Formats: sequence, C-alpha cells, structure tokens
Amino acid sequence: MSTFTPMPLADKQQLLVKLCEQFEDAIFILDANLRYLSVNATYELMLGYTESFLIGRPLGVYAIEFLSEEEQTVLKNLINSLDSTGFCEIDFSMATRYGQILDCHITYRKIYLEDTAYYVGTIRDTSSVTKNKKKMVHLLNYDQLTGLPNRKVFLSQTSELLLESYQEVVIVRLNIDGYRNLAILLGPDYINTLVEKFVLRIKALELDHLRCFSHFGGDDFALLFECSDANTVRIQLDSLMQMCERPFFLNDDKVTNTEVYCHVSVGVSYFPENDNEFTGLLTKAEKALNYVKQHGGDDVCWYHKSINEFNAHHIQLESELRAATSEGQFIAYYQPKFALDTGDITGFEALVRWQHPTRGLLTPIDFIDAIISHKLSLELFSQMANQIAEQLTVWQKIGFNQHICINADAAEFSHPDFFDLVRNLLTKHEIAAHQLHIEVTESSLIKRHSDVKKQLNSLKELGILLALDDFGTGYASLSYLQEYPFDFIKIDKSFISKIVTDQTQLAIVKAILALAEALDMQVIAEGIENEQQRDLLLDMGCQYGQGYWFGKPMTAEIATDMLIQQYWSKNKGC
Repeated sequence: MSTFTPMPLADKQQLLVKLCEQFEDAIFILDANLRYLSVNATYELMLGYTESFLIGRPLGVYAIEFLSEEEQTVLKNLINSLDSTGFCEIDFSMATRYGQILDCHITYRKIYLEDTAYYVGTIRDTSSVTKNKKKMVHLLNYDQLTGLPNRKVFLSQTSELLLESYQEVVIVRLNIDGYRNLAILLGPDYINTLVEKFVLRIKALELDHLRCFSHFGGDDFALLFECSDANTVRIQLDSLMQMCERPFFLNDDKVTNTEVYCHVSVGVSYFPENDNEFTGLLTKAEKALNYVKQHGGDDVCWYHKSINEFNAHHIQLESELRAATSEGQFIAYYQPKFALDTGDITGFEALVRWQHPTRGLLTPIDFIDAIISHKLSLELFSQMANQIAEQLTVWQKIGFNQHICINADAAEFSHPDFFDLVRNLLTKHEIAAHQLHIEVTESSLIKRHSDVKKQLNSLKELGILLALDDFGTGYASLSYLQEYPFDFIKIDKSFISKIVTDQTQLAIVKAILALAEALDMQVIAEGIENEQQRDLLLDMGCQYGQGYWFGKPMTAEIATDMLIQQYWSKNKGC
C-alpha cells in the first residue's frame, strides 16, 4: 500500500498561484486599506489593467474624488458592509481600461492572517447573461414586429397612471377592419409590412397627450391618453381616422406596388366618467370597439350605457336563434310568382319567418343579420330546404308541379356540405331538380367569388335552376351574367316602383329585358303593386312577376288553396 506524502509548503503555494492564474473568474487581493496587492491573469485580460499598474492603487483604481457619484456610493456601501459582516456581494456595471462596460457579479471577503486584514475579491463577467435577460425582458414586454409595448405593459402603465393622475385618463382600443381577409389576401410578409407602416403612420401623427401606444398582436392596438379634458382626444382620433383615408403602399417598386386602404374600428372609454378601475375601463373600451365592428366598422364609438343593453340583446338573440334552429321555429312563407300573360301561378318564392315563442311571427329584418354573424346560415338553409322539399312532395301528390325558389347566401355556398345537402334533399323526397330553384344575391357574388362559382356550376349540372336576385343593384351585374350559369334574372323592385312615370326606370328595365333575351334568360319582375305596372311590363316582353298585387307571402295552407282555386277555375268548363 502506497503512502501519501504531504506537499511541501513551497510547492503548495506555487500550485495555488498557478490555479489562480488559470481560474476563469478575475481574482484580486487587497490590503487592509483596500489597496491592490495582487491580481490574476484573468483580471488583467478582463479589465485591461496589469498587475504592475494596479499594485498600491485603491480599489477604485483612481482616487475617490475622480470617481462618479454612483461609483462613490457603491464604494461607501461596500466598505460599510465589509466592516460590519466581512462579506459583500454585488452586481455592478464597471468600465474596463478601454471604456467597455461589463456587467459583473463581484464578491468580497475579509480574511485575517496573523492579525493582518486582507480582502479577497472575485469578478465574474455576466454580460452575456445580462444581455440575454434584457432580451428576454424585451420579448416579454414588447411586440417583436412593431417594437411597441405589449398588453402587459399597457395594463401596468394604465394602472399606474390611474393611481397617480389627477386628470382624465382615456383608453382607446382599435382594430384594423377586415384584417383576417387582408392577411389571407396579402400573405404573411405583406400583412406584416402593412402593420409596420400602419404603426409608423400613427407615430408620425405625434398625438397630443399620448402616454402609451401599445400593440396587443395582429391588428389589435391600444392608446393611452392623459389630459385635462377627454374631449380633446376626439380631435386626435379624427386625425387618426383621416390618416386611414390615404392608401398604404407595401413595396417600393412603382410598377408593382401594392396599394391597400386600411380602415379601423375604434372604441373609447375614460376615467372618471366610465369607471375608476383600469379593468373596467379596458372592458368598456372593448365593448365600444365591438359595438363599432358589429355596425360595420370604420368608426369611433365612445362608451355609453346603451351599449350594455345592445350587447345583452345580442347575446340573448344568439341564444334564442340557436334554440330556434334546433327546435324548428323557422317556417317557410310562400309568395306566388305569376305568368304575366295568363295570370297563372308558375311557382313560389320561399321566404323565412321566425315563429318566436314570445314575440310572435318575425320577419327576416329582425334576425337575418344575426343569423349571418353567428354563422347559423347553413342551419337555417337546411331547415328551410327540408320544409320546401316536403311541401313540393305534398303538391306533387295532389297533382301540382309548380316550383319553389329558395334564397341562398355566400355563407351557405362556401360551406363544404352545401352541395351534398341539396343533392340528398332531392333524392330523399323524390322531387325533380327543376322544381327547386335557388336565388343568389349580387352581394353574395361579391364576397366569395371562387366558392360561389364552383357551387353554382355543380348545382347547374344537377339540374337545379338558378336565379340572380336584385339584378342591377350591385357593382358588376353584367359580368355576373357572363361568368355564372343563371337561368333567371330578377329585376329588383327599386326599378319597378316608378316604372309607369319615370322614364329612366323604364329605359333601365327595357335594357335588362333586351339583355336577357340576347342571353336566352328569363326575367322575373319583383315588387309589382298595381295593374298598370303589370300591363307595362307585359307589353315590354317581361314573362313573369311577383309582388303584393299578386299576393303577399303566405302560409303553405293558403298557397295550397290558391293552387286548388286556380285548378278549378281553369277546369270549370271541362
């Protein structure tokens, strides 16, 4: 067994010196008066001062009167701590000989050798750690795209301002209108460019009394104002809205530059009028924002109490509509369509009514916008289509072959199950495809061009007849006739109401009739309310019409009675 021989003192001291020289932390030794006695090689490399330069110098390298106030304060606190506890540990940013600032973690220990005091210190360079921490803090508090404070910072600053301010504090929430569609259309790079340019343009306004401009993400922004009168913010918001009237250009190429108009919805609340707590103020600003968006956007709304009533009604209406779709409260009313020359009923247009359990029979004006906004369109269409198919089956059994026309919106057409729903309906109820007509409004074609075109072509192949409703009221009526396979054009009632006395209306209707004849399409005139209108349209060559002069929307039972009466009147003499 080998024996362990203790290291001679001289060798041990030499080993310790070598180890200290290799140590990754800077090490320095001070005398009782805090003057340098020794430093290791790492110290020399880290701070740029050689040991020969430092020996005999004070801890601050230079006399105390040459140090900054901060350095003097740190030095005094250090001496007090060492005197009382013999130990001190601090994080401090210190300058090297070459002016570079290092973030350091420094420890000091007081050690006695034979009643003589010494101080041993170590310095660890934490610059990279500190830099990463600062970067992390920035990531946690600022939006990466715009560099603006995020929601967390906005809430903190709002809370602090409400505690400190003796003025009115205004919270503004704003969203870019149609942002989701813009993001899909432009793609990730261009939508980011749009947001960046939007932010730069708001900054360029240099809004008065602005305390914080924050980006919550996406199209979601907030502004915080402090002023003596909240009404002064109205002027600032007017300039913001006017800013949006100018287009945004998304690249620098004049030939291929993408031009985008970017409108905003804005909701506002302020202290002390609307609330005293920042959460309440933020909630009310967001309610005002939501109110603007539900009413079409591109506007500013200052919070008022009636918004709560509107929101409560909106929530209640959604609940009632979902119950209505599941419980079958929607019913079809039928407005007859007539051949203008013979007066025969050729078919019916199915119009939805809501048999509300407490409010009675409601027309679409009371609920159709909510149906669309809550994405219940397909459920409503399915319920109506099944009722219509059942009614066609009833009439077939009696011997009537009139068609029924149902309205469809872009929301239904864009649904992947729409075509299968219609096809299965024909199969289930054993009705001919030509007995089911589908009307499409021009507004639907504007919204979802590609989806609608694909669905219309599929329905046409199935044998269903298609009608373009409200013809002439949109922006591209003629192009729709060229692009889509319509069988009927329905002239909007706005062109019929004064046709007897208004030469302009008369000329427009004549042009539509001539166009339809050239395209081999049939025409239905809507809104016929008297015999003179009927006679004039008939003389001009219009084949079909509907309106209150012929009959108002009616229940299936009354519509059936009309068909029976027509049958008996035509076969009276047989």
